[in-house]
Amino acid sequence: MKLIRKNVDKDGKGSIGLVPENTEDMWHAYNIIEEGDFVTCSTFRKVQMESSTGSSSSYKVRTTLTICVEDVDFDTQACVLRLKGRNVEENKYVKTGQYHTLDVEQNRKFTITKEHWDSIKLERVETSCDPTQKADVAAVVMQEGIAHICLITSNMTIVRAKIDQVIPRKRKGNVSQHEKGLMRFYESILQGILRHINFDIVKCVILASPGFVKDQFMDYMVQQAIKSDCKTILENKGKFLLIHSSSGFKHSLKEVLADPAVVSRISDTKAASEVKALETFYSILQVDSARAFYGKKHVEKANEAQAVETLLISDKLFRCQDVALRKEYVALVENVKEYNGDVKIFSSLHVSGEQLDQLTGIAAILRFPMPELEDESDGDQSEED
Repeated sequence: MKLIRKNVDKDGKGSIGLVPENTEDMWHAYNIIEEGDFVTCSTFRKVQMESSTGSSSSYKVRTTLTICVEDVDFDTQACVLRLKGRNVEENKYVKTGQYHTLDVEQNRKFTITKEHWDSIKLERVETSCDPTQKADVAAVVMQEGIAHICLITSNMTIVRAKIDQVIPRKRKGNVSQHEKGLMRFYESILQGILRHINFDIVKCVILASPGFVKDQFMDYMVQQAIKSDCKTILENKGKFLLIHSSSGFKHSLKEVLADPAVVSRISDTKAASEVKALETFYSILQVDSARAFYGKKHVEKANEAQAVETLLISDKLFRCQDVALRKEYVALVENVKEYNGDVKIFSSLHVSGEQLDQLTGIAAILRFPMPELEDESDGDQSEED
C-alpha cells in the first residue's frame, strides 16, 4: 500500500489517502473502511441524455465522488472492494443524496475520512504501508489426483490453482496407464507452480502430501527442469521444503504450517507466528486449561486481572456492525498491550484465522492460572459465532 497523505488530528479525526498495490492491500482496505466512513474515489457514472427530438442516449463519464459508506463488500475472486452509499458532495453528474457504488481497485487512489481513527485501524494502515510486512511463502498440498497451489501471505491463504485429475488405478500386470496419468498430473502441478509462484519474492515453497507423492513429484520436477533447462526451478531448488500432510486439501495447511521444520524456515513471517500462537493455545488448553480461555466474557475477566499474556483475536470482530461492541474489542486490545501482553490479530481469510473463528474469534493464553473462570459459562460465545 502506498501512503499518499495522512491528516489525522490528536483526537483521531481526519483523512488518509492510499493506493492499494496488490491483493493483500485490498484486504487491508476492507478491514480499514467501515460503515459511516466517507470515501472519496474516482469512478464511472452512467449519464442519460435526451435530445430535443425526445430520443435518449446514455454514456459513461469518469468523475470523483465522496460517499458516506452504508455497505462494504469484498469480492475475493476479482479482488475488488465495493462500497455502496449516498453521495455527500455536490457533483455535476450525481445529485447530493443519490446512491452510488464505488469500486476500489488496485492502483487506484482513494481517501478515507473518519470521525475517529482507532488504534487498530491506524496500526493496519502502518502495517499495510510497510513493505517488510509482505509474506513470501507458497505451498502445494497434494495427494494422487488432487493438488492445491496456495500463496500464504500475512493475512490470506490464497488458492491460486486447484488441480483435479483422474489417475487410472494400478492393474495387475499393467501399470503403464497409472504411470502416464501420474506424469500428466505432475506436469499440471509443475506448470501451475511456474505460472503462479513468483520466485523473486517467495523464499520458501512447501510441498506437502501423505506418503511419497511429494517426493515423487520433487524428483519429477527436477528431472524435467534438467531436461528442459528450466533455470527458474534449478536456481530455486533449495527453496523447496518437503513436509508430510494428511491430505491434498487446503485445510491440511494448518498442520503443515505448524510443522517445526516449516516454522524454523519461515519464522520471520506473521503467518507463522500466528499459527505458532494458536498451536500453543491448544496445547495449553489440553494440559493446563486454567491458563487458556476463549470467548469474550472469559477473556475480559482475565484482562481485568492483568493476566493476559497473549491475546488471539480475529479481524472479523473489528468489522462487526455494532459500533459499541467494536469499540469494546479495540479497548480490549489496547488494554492488553498496556499491560505488556502480546496481541495477535488473525485474518479470517487465513487458515489459522478460520480455526480461531470456530472458537468465537477471541482467545487468550494467561500468565497465571485462573481456575475460577472455568466455573463460569460464557454467555457471549453464541453472539460471536
